[in-house]
Amino acid sequence: MTVFERYTQGASLLFMAVIFVPITAGVVGVILPAFGYFPALGSEQFNVQAFHAFFAQPSNLKMIQLSFTTGVMATVIAVTGTFVILAFLYNTTLLSRVQRLISPLLVLPHAGIAIALLFVLSPAGLFSKLLNQFGVGEYGLVPVNWVFPYDEHGVAIVFALALKELPFILLMALGVMAQPQVVKTVQGYSKAAIMMGNSPESAFFKVVLPVIYPQIRLPILAVLAFSTANVEIPLLLGPNNPATLGVAVVQWFNHVDLSLRFQASAAAMIQVGVTLSALLVWCLIEKGIGLFSKTYFLSKESGLFKHKGKFFATGILTLYAIVSALVLFSVIMWSFSTYWTFSSLLPDGLTLLHWQTALGSLGPVVLNTVALGGSVSVVAVVLTLLTLEFESAHGKDNTIGYSPKIFAVLLFLPLLVPGVAFLYGLVWFQQRFLPDTIFLSLFIAHLVYVLPYVFISLAVAYRKLDSRYEQVASSLGKTPWQVFTQIKLPLLISPLLVALALGIAISVAQYLPTLLVAAGQYTTITTEAVALASGSSRRLTAVYVVIQALLPWLFFSLAWWLSPRLFSPSERLNFFKRARGV
Repeated sequence: MTVFERYTQGASLLFMAVIFVPITAGVVGVILPAFGYFPALGSEQFNVQAFHAFFAQPSNLKMIQLSFTTGVMATVIAVTGTFVILAFLYNTTLLSRVQRLISPLLVLPHAGIAIALLFVLSPAGLFSKLLNQFGVGEYGLVPVNWVFPYDEHGVAIVFALALKELPFILLMALGVMAQPQVVKTVQGYSKAAIMMGNSPESAFFKVVLPVIYPQIRLPILAVLAFSTANVEIPLLLGPNNPATLGVAVVQWFNHVDLSLRFQASAAAMIQVGVTLSALLVWCLIEKGIGLFSKTYFLSKESGLFKHKGKFFATGILTLYAIVSALVLFSVIMWSFSTYWTFSSLLPDGLTLLHWQTALGSLGPVVLNTVALGGSVSVVAVVLTLLTLEFESAHGKDNTIGYSPKIFAVLLFLPLLVPGVAFLYGLVWFQQRFLPDTIFLSLFIAHLVYVLPYVFISLAVAYRKLDSRYEQVASSLGKTPWQVFTQIKLPLLISPLLVALALGIAISVAQYLPTLLVAAGQYTTITTEAVALASGSSRRLTAVYVVIQALLPWLFFSLAWWLSPRLFSPSERLNFFKRARGV
């Protein structure tokens, strides 16, 4: 084994450790207080008093129900919408346009989506202004029974989560469908189904979806787990009495009464139970659909299905376009408005004052955000590249010595385990073993979340590299290091840059890890935006949301601009000549 191969093996083990160790340590750090063991507060006897205290409050049961239903419903809507769109736009040019339309929402953080929807759905929001134009409400005010966005059933939460997660699931599905072996398989199956009298839409559900679904199942389960335990969206759009369980856990952990730490830890464990219950229900739904599909597969083509499906797909895309336009228009207008009356669709005046105010103090915040996101993204890309190289040398079935299924579960572990179930424990361990290292602690917490997305982003491109290049280079005496640096990396310039931009975008979006680990000592654009949304000027908040969305967009734009210039050898040479002033 060469030195480079040892490095790839070590990086693979480090990749695993970076994900597994912090989550395990964090879970242990939450479990112990949940069962009464917290020496710092003078409790060294194991007990279940915290669980008794939690269930003694009837409102807490409502929290559990709200977290469960909003998470499941949002996932059902996002997944159903994705499959309907794919079914009716599969093998059409319109699908790429739809992808470009909804992709920007993927880079917008959850907190940004929530704040933007707050501008649209609030009683003084843009949607109520539109209703007033049609005579709904009196004196320029919304109807008295207006319940959004803080409705007790969490409808606004469901809407926001579905809006945010649909692009992620769609892009995961498109990534799978772009794989050569998948393309070959589904094209053959689809042609056979159409020859048997099925429409292309029906053929998608009958033969294409069963092929791609197993490969996107883990991302879907990750979306479900995240939706049941999300904090940012329910905090900004959900009810307050009671709130969702995740929001309550954060409030109890941050309460001045330290004795609530026991109840908070117990609630975090209950949140794990809620998430596991949602995953179990989803598995049962899969079983039910599997039984139904056996009958559906043998059924004749239904014209009713085709027409209703097209109507549904058109409705989803239309709603997405309208909401996206309203969100974009509302946030931008608020960031420049002087005053905006209830009855007016446009601001009474425009000004740059809010931008001048924000930009005057945003320098350190943006620098913090970019420094943290950039360093995390670079390390994540390096670890991912070396792990994929180790996989390439030893076979996919032997990645880090584990089966692909085990590695896939490990990869999605940060997304499957609720953040509130391990982040507080992780903070306790970091304070105990890494005191006074705010940036390092934040770096580790962000890396845990960024690594899975970067790996998913790079894995498809890396695994599609033609192995014949490596074989020819090896036959010419090239070492593994030379093959990696001189052949593979130049061919991966474009996906590498996109993965770097994606890593920064994911880091920018992290609200809860930043809030808990830094405890206000390290501010980012996301933590500041959420803080402002809680009671500051709506106009200043809008400026922060725009900047929060612009940061990932700028890095993605830079990646797309650099890709063709660095991929081509001639263009690459000209680019560096211009950069040096030659």
